[in-house]
Amino acid sequence: MQAKETVVADLMQGRAQQFQVPLYQRTYSWQEKQLAQLWSDVLEQAELLSAGRAGSTHFLGSVVLAPSPLNEATFPRWLVVDGQQRLTTLSLALAAIRDHRAATEPDEAERIGEDYLINKRRRGDEFFRLLPTQADRAAYAAHVQGAHNGNGGESRIAAAYRFFRHKLVKVSDPSDPQDIGMIEEAITSRLTLVVVTAEKGDNVHRIFESLNNTGLKLSQADLLRNYLFMRLPTRGDHVYETHWLPLQRSLSNDQLEQLMWLQLVLDGDDRVRRQDLYTAQQQRFEGDGYDEETIESYIRELHRRSAHFARIVDPTLEPDPEVRSYLRRLSTWQASVTYPALMMLLDRQARAELDSEELARALSYIESFLVRRAICWIPTNNLNRIFMSVPAQMPHGVPAAEGIRQLLSANNRFWPGDEELREAICTGPFYQRARHEQRKMILQRIEESYGHPEPVDFASAQLTIEHVMPQSPGDEWLTMLRPDCADGESPEELHARLQHTLGNLTLSAVNSELSNHPFERKQGLLAGSHLEMNRRIAATARWGAAEILARADELADRAVELWPAPLRGVARPERGRDWQMLHQVLAALPDGTWTTYGDVASFIGSGAQAVGTHLANTPGVINAHRVLNSEGRVSEGFRWGATDHGDVRELLGTDGIHFTAAGAADPAQRLTAQDLADFHAGTDGDQTDDGVLSVPAPRENGGPGGNREQKRERFFRQLEADNSADCVVAVNAVVEFWETIGGWTAHGSGEISVSAFLMLGGHSDLGEGIWPLTLKPGTGRGGSVEVAFQHMAERAPFSDVELREELRCRLNRIEGVVIPEGKLALRPSFGLDLLVDEVSRKQLLETLAWFRGQCAAEAARS
Repeated sequence: MQAKETVVADLMQGRAQQFQVPLYQRTYSWQEKQLAQLWSDVLEQAELLSAGRAGSTHFLGSVVLAPSPLNEATFPRWLVVDGQQRLTTLSLALAAIRDHRAATEPDEAERIGEDYLINKRRRGDEFFRLLPTQADRAAYAAHVQGAHNGNGGESRIAAAYRFFRHKLVKVSDPSDPQDIGMIEEAITSRLTLVVVTAEKGDNVHRIFESLNNTGLKLSQADLLRNYLFMRLPTRGDHVYETHWLPLQRSLSNDQLEQLMWLQLVLDGDDRVRRQDLYTAQQQRFEGDGYDEETIESYIRELHRRSAHFARIVDPTLEPDPEVRSYLRRLSTWQASVTYPALMMLLDRQARAELDSEELARALSYIESFLVRRAICWIPTNNLNRIFMSVPAQMPHGVPAAEGIRQLLSANNRFWPGDEELREAICTGPFYQRARHEQRKMILQRIEESYGHPEPVDFASAQLTIEHVMPQSPGDEWLTMLRPDCADGESPEELHARLQHTLGNLTLSAVNSELSNHPFERKQGLLAGSHLEMNRRIAATARWGAAEILARADELADRAVELWPAPLRGVARPERGRDWQMLHQVLAALPDGTWTTYGDVASFIGSGAQAVGTHLANTPGVINAHRVLNSEGRVSEGFRWGATDHGDVRELLGTDGIHFTAAGAADPAQRLTAQDLADFHAGTDGDQTDDGVLSVPAPRENGGPGGNREQKRERFFRQLEADNSADCVVAVNAVVEFWETIGGWTAHGSGEISVSAFLMLGGHSDLGEGIWPLTLKPGTGRGGSVEVAFQHMAERAPFSDVELREELRCRLNRIEGVVIPEGKLALRPSFGLDLLVDEVSRKQLLETLAWFRGQCAAEAARS
């Protein structure tokens, strides 16, 4: 290979020639971020020229060329092995300059075209100095020929051209016609490239494969596409037009890569990782031996299977209504781990090996496997391995649905049976298990099972999950619970044990109206619901422990019918109470935190007494001494195991736990059941008590779109209902200050109430969305300020624990705010009423300004 530094003028100007982008290259991909960076570099060089200063040129990157097999002595043709994004962008910029000058300087416009864009005396594809890949060719040709009518559609080619036309209009100075000429000269003579030219015998594929430059990173699909079309020298055009182009147009690049990986799995490689797709498929081809027919057959099969994949990712394409319902629910579940099994089933259906009825039955077993495991809180970390193995392990001579059921019933699959499912429904904290949309789907499926003559359209109903007995009960609720308490159990402990169980949950579109009100008031609203499950709740006289457990039994009966059990007689380990999860969460308790037997019991779906008995009889449980009674004191029944570690309170002090004057552990350092669930699960799609935060897309003016103003009004209405007038004024001042320093306010999905998220980024120059605080209006009680440490821990710059610690210390300077160090990975909160004090509010605003400054500095660095 030969390498030399050159400029665009020397590379493209002069005699007729052509730079051809091969079939295997990706389509044009530059977006505004890359275009803006190039434009900034061009303007910098143009300013140097205008000022008469030579300065240094700007290095743009590399271009790798190889002689085309169709090369002619009188018309050189080069394959663009690397650098097509740069060459295409520069050509579009020059086309924009040509068209900008055409009205006032037609001769200059013609010169630009003939020097850089066209081969004037050539016809057909040879007319173009640069010839993009087929997918981009029509749009590019329209802009080079001036036949796009100023529009050009939604292609990236058209968007890049419009970008440069817009920028040229902004910088054009009517009093100085030379300014556009300076920009042209900057592009053609001040941007340098290193051009690497391969010789005829060089391995162009190896060159392409090993490139690592400043361009867009090549994906596994890019590399494999390159590999395939390099090996189709005579049939490439036909295969591209017939199979590859339709495939590429129907799927995103990520979906195409996923389909390529699935094809490997379906062909029996059940251990390949997606990031190893290219290497694995290459080894398969070269191990088996290949010719053009082999490569074409692979691409043809990929194209055929893309129709199956399309039905999975878009269930509306499925013609059978029952199958479509199962695919829709699996899509809602975000069950991409099941794709290998789904693709295999749809492949068999296409080969007429099973009909729609049997396909639906097989999908019912897959859905049941996922739902039962979620309700019983079985870890999901082995699901990928389980479903990857399905195509290779399907039993022969057995109908597909029964084969799926047999495989998932195997002894290492942990598909819960009926008894375990019933126990989990009655006692497990369902609301803290699985994802928000998964919990909602389970409740919707149960509601559908009632067979209402006028079923609810769940797609448009905007239902959310409601706690019938509220999460923050008032005195009326606790008084009603008192007769239901077991010996030694307080109403608060009974509430903690039952509040998140499935028997206490329903769906509603009027969560804000239901709020924390007494059951008598909720009855009227539930009775008027179109949902059968709500009407049944409303028909009960009261809502205590007996009613919640009775409803749990009813829902368990329906769940057993809806989601089939695994096959009987297939050996599998019995799963007792999940003490392992208890051990894991206790071992990971942050320094300076403690919890209670009731909190732990609620977290794992047990009872406080059972937890205490287990810890007393199980030696060696890490941090068992940090589980205290509900008053924050060491339980009288606590004892060390074989090794006595000394005085428990002294050891707690060593662990960073403080004590009140009355001798109880500091309540600010306590981890509640919700804290334990958050800590165990980590952030899950930025989920909050207010629902999963979905940051809306911005309007052109920089403000979030959608129904933001409606939610904002609802937020302040709830604020006024549950907080003092002074508190409302203080919160409004905080929001206004935040928006004046460049932040904006988003709102959650409103499952409990509409909270306000003080956002940065997401639609500005500060990168991905991050928020320091969530303002919660309160439902039936005063509001709170939640500090989003758990969310911040995954976003720069506050992924740095030292910055989060600095934020904690700044907040703790506010009188009345006490956030222990152990909650730096959680979502601690303090009362909104603290903001009423002018000094405290000023301290908070200073802290927010500091937070904004840290994020701005990070954006500048990146």
